[in-house]
Amino acid sequence: MLDVSALPRVSRPLLRDEAYERIRHAIIDGSLVPGTPLRDADLAEQLGLSRAPVRQALLRLAEDGLVASKPQSYTRVAEFVADDVRDAVRLVRALHELAVREALPRLGRAHIAEMRTANERFAAAVAKGDVGAAIEADDELHDVPVRVCDNRAVAVTLGRYTPLLRRVEYARFSSLPAQRSVKRHDELIAALEAGDGATAARVTATIWTDLEALLEDQ
Repeated sequence: MLDVSALPRVSRPLLRDEAYERIRHAIIDGSLVPGTPLRDADLAEQLGLSRAPVRQALLRLAEDGLVASKPQSYTRVAEFVADDVRDAVRLVRALHELAVREALPRLGRAHIAEMRTANERFAAAVAKGDVGAAIEADDELHDVPVRVCDNRAVAVTLGRYTPLLRRVEYARFSSLPAQRSVKRHDELIAALEAGDGATAARVTATIWTDLEALLEDQ
């Protein structure tokens, strides 16, 4: 039987959405490695659900590019595809630049403070080598302009493609320029606080370009 012990049981009946979130997180953080077979019966048993919501979750994950499936043949965790990840980096970079520009007129002191706090948590997690906490803090920092810009298309598209990049970061965290990212975040926050949209967009682009450069090196 497939070992899916890394998946926590669902404690409340959120069904398809909860199954989707749990399986997606296990794929992103590497608990379910690329190529792992995904049998709906095994997953349903581990999650404490029926097979129907698990099947629906797997279909959605296939649309996200995190699961590879061939009818009557296999369903498994998708392998890393360098071109797909590279395309995702470029799209995510452009959308974060747009979010920063659109959010700037609406950003207040509380938003800047929220970003600073997130970067402090990011720096502390990097120092400890806590991959999950670092990525969570990084998400929180970059989510502030995305949330403030109030562009649903940006938010939805980032939600679709960012997980592909987070998989890479979990898998290659030791190779990431994480300490440099702390400095980049500080530069971004300073630019936003100063109302300098051009610099904020440039720094944002650099943050994601660093990740793209890492992919090229790998």
